[in-house]
Amino acid sequence: MDTLYRPPAPEPQDTPLGALALLAALKRNPLECWARRHFEELIIEGGLPFGHVVLVHEPAAIRRVLMENAANYHKDRLQRRVLSAGLADGLLSAEGEAWRTQRRVAAPVFAHRTVKDFAPAMMAAARALAARWPEEDGELDIAVEMRRVTLDVLERTIFSDGFGRAAEEIRKAMTTYFSVIGRISPLDILGVPDFIPRLGQWRVRATLRFFERAIDDLITARRARLAGDPQSAPDDVLTRLIEAADGAEGASLTETEVRSNILTFFSAGHETTANALTWAIFLLSQSPRWLERVEREAMQALSGPDAGMSERLPVTRAVVEEAIRLYPPIAAISRVALGPDDLAGVKVRRGSLVVISPYVLHRHRALWEAPDVFDPGRFVGGARTRIDRFAYLPFGVGPRICVGQAFALQEATVVLANIVHGFTLELSPDQAVWPLLSVTLRPADGLNMRLRRKVAAMNSLRAAS
Repeated sequence: MDTLYRPPAPEPQDTPLGALALLAALKRNPLECWARRHFEELIIEGGLPFGHVVLVHEPAAIRRVLMENAANYHKDRLQRRVLSAGLADGLLSAEGEAWRTQRRVAAPVFAHRTVKDFAPAMMAAARALAARWPEEDGELDIAVEMRRVTLDVLERTIFSDGFGRAAEEIRKAMTTYFSVIGRISPLDILGVPDFIPRLGQWRVRATLRFFERAIDDLITARRARLAGDPQSAPDDVLTRLIEAADGAEGASLTETEVRSNILTFFSAGHETTANALTWAIFLLSQSPRWLERVEREAMQALSGPDAGMSERLPVTRAVVEEAIRLYPPIAAISRVALGPDDLAGVKVRRGSLVVISPYVLHRHRALWEAPDVFDPGRFVGGARTRIDRFAYLPFGVGPRICVGQAFALQEATVVLANIVHGFTLELSPDQAVWPLLSVTLRPADGLNMRLRRKVAAMNSLRAAS
């Protein structure tokens, strides 16, 4: 049956890896670290060559760590090191009052009512993508194209004065950034102090300098506009962050925090959503039945107004949700216990490292039926309500749930519907598809696909021109 397509993923190891093999796998592709027992047992102690580690995939224990007793668990040193390249002072990694202030500033920008207002801009970006693609049959790297369209969405919605740099320049720099910072050094696993330099930190310096200059220019230009004619400045995330930095609305952000959060929104609003779209397009290309359902839904929804578009695309959204179940954007959620605790009968002591892998959680045999199969039906209608809230964490959960969740889901749904409505896409015959985890989860060698513009879409494009 078409809906039983089993997409590519590493086969779990027969037994957990030893220390040296684990270090090699973490450097090569962390998805290869997992053994069968990780997908069968809900809580496992051990697995890393240092300290006390608890791998947690039991929903009640996850609720305990991320919600009920969240104050007892802070982000660990390894996660902070990965985020330290430019994001150390931003919303992803800040703690305590600094995090609360930044969250208070960012939350209104990504509230559901605000996100709905972004639908026309997202539609405009999707139409611009379609207009850029060739009228004749051709081949494109869809992974690259999805990064371009999500960058366009950011420019139209979050940084509405423009980036001040060519979008292609930004896209290439972001690709380099993620490919470097996501590589886990054996020095990090072994707990070597941060003052010992890592090769990746040196390699990403030039990219970070590029981002810092671009972001500083954005801030300077917006400050000038706010000083000259405040009423003309857009009420977007950049304005709100700058006003917070100046002490408006009872908040206070440093210039470094402003810069780090802008880079955070670049990365979280660009790379992760682009990956979700890339995987969704690939999965639909292998699943004719679901593709047909999305095509029918998109044809009907796109004939209406742009406002409320996402609400008219429940099946398309289900495809996106299933894509990020199989290939979640978050690599791992890890916390260090500040004090003792009990997680489903397992004793946690002060300094214990608690690790939750959404990839393992979403494919766990005890929590999902046919977990390795692509089946968007899990998220359609009443089936969605049967999924345990703590068994599905593509955006995290609790106080630190991704602030841009509603934005990302709406964006991916709207863009995917437009692509499916306008084009037929088939995987190129020589394209191998394999998931690679490097901060985000992406196809290792891109996603080359053959595309053909549908007749109705071609006629619409010619009429518009």
